[in-house]
Amino acid sequence: MHMLEGRKRAPERIDCVLVLGLGKSGRAAVEYCLGLLGTRIGCVAIAAGEENESSRAFAEAARERGALIAFGDDGPVALAAMRGAREEVSDRAPVFDVCIASPGISQFSYLYQSASRLSVEVISEVEFAWRESAASSRWVAVTGTNGKTTVTSLITHVLKTAGFHAMAVGNIGDTCIGALAAGGAEVYVAEMSSYQLASLCAFAPNAAVILNITPDHLRWHRSFEAYRDAKLKLLDNLASVPGSVVALDATNDVVREKVRELHAAEGHPRAIDYVPLGTADGIGGDMRTRCGSRNAAFLSDAGIVTVALHGEEHKLLGVSDLLIKGAHNVSNALAAGVVAVSLGVDDDAIAQGLRTFAPLEHRIEPCGSVRGAVCYNDSKATNVDATLKALESFPETRPLVMLGGDDKGTDLGPLVAAAHAHARGVVCYGDAGKRFRQAFEDASVAAPADFSLLSAEHMEQAFDALVAIAREGDVILLSPACASFDEFSSFEERGRVFKALVATRGEA
Repeated sequence: MHMLEGRKRAPERIDCVLVLGLGKSGRAAVEYCLGLLGTRIGCVAIAAGEENESSRAFAEAARERGALIAFGDDGPVALAAMRGAREEVSDRAPVFDVCIASPGISQFSYLYQSASRLSVEVISEVEFAWRESAASSRWVAVTGTNGKTTVTSLITHVLKTAGFHAMAVGNIGDTCIGALAAGGAEVYVAEMSSYQLASLCAFAPNAAVILNITPDHLRWHRSFEAYRDAKLKLLDNLASVPGSVVALDATNDVVREKVRELHAAEGHPRAIDYVPLGTADGIGGDMRTRCGSRNAAFLSDAGIVTVALHGEEHKLLGVSDLLIKGAHNVSNALAAGVVAVSLGVDDDAIAQGLRTFAPLEHRIEPCGSVRGAVCYNDSKATNVDATLKALESFPETRPLVMLGGDDKGTDLGPLVAAAHAHARGVVCYGDAGKRFRQAFEDASVAAPADFSLLSAEHMEQAFDALVAIAREGDVILLSPACASFDEFSSFEERGRVFKALVATRGEA
């Protein structure tokens, strides 16, 4: 297959592209491919998945432009039949050159599996965009269970502050292929989910970040091991890129195991240049002295965000200069620092970017006060691990915490222990409320004497319950450890409603 000059890995000709699903990324891929129909692409086939009013309207418009359309789980087979292929077509005679899969479609689903059997390869929209992008462009990929959006935004902010034309893409901002079609960038900073990484084939970024890996999305992946392995696939092709670097959260047990593997492989021809963030002892640990790593990133004893890479130590800024709160955000700053250093940004520019980065919406976001209690919106905390980090972000006080929503069924033991250690009270609400309250009542270690355990049916009632017991100088924290779908369409809607409640009660 002949490739276009000046692109990462874009074929001169693709006989037929199959787009699987019509979510945001699927629609962007369709638009891009239809723009090439009749030139570089011979056929665009869309297995649109479940039919609804929105997808039907989009599909009909695509059909008028020349696309083949089929709805339902048998969509790939129906599309293959439209192209004259037999239903029992085998892996040895694929119908589609490439399948671009939407991230919401599980690799274990019948729809995905049938598309896979009929395609030479299945890739994500992120990888498709990387292949089509300019050979001179650079890519940064960020994954992990929690913190991806903050780190992606932080890296992009630092690079822009330093004068780079950088764009945040993937799960944040524009779709990758949409950004490419709009004119492209010098550096693409892609937030990548485990869903997208599960379909990784050739994608090879110039820099990567792997944050914490804790249980999440287990229904989609079917096991924690499959979820973990999807995240770690980000490393598969990194060695093929000269000068590439990966930052890994060495404070996380799962990621630290990978650090050990990479350390053992040092000196091998395809070894990966890696930078551990902290050690098992925390973000203040230096992995060079701990286990002899060549590189390290850590918070020094003097409170300086420090990156040691390729024999040079970069002392970037004091932790007190960061606007974002909590130890996890120190780790996020270190990850951004590693990426920026690896891309050649000078220390002063990195420090300026880190110093001026403000908290993101829905991520421990200050959003006003009610009766002297300061309120924080951490609606993005949709799992226990994210809430654990939020609880540790207020060492100067003991927050009052709202827990609940759409229950993910994960172990609540660590959450109960952390709430007892760091919070003055919690209110358990929503569909998860009863199980959460029961976990606190069944705890093997008694709560502090002044700890308040409250219950409420909905989020608004939960907020009012905490306002009623709050004192001047308290913190009221929405950090639910649950998805939002019992009351809201998304964590963003939940966060906006919370902020509206703060504004309304604050005016009362």
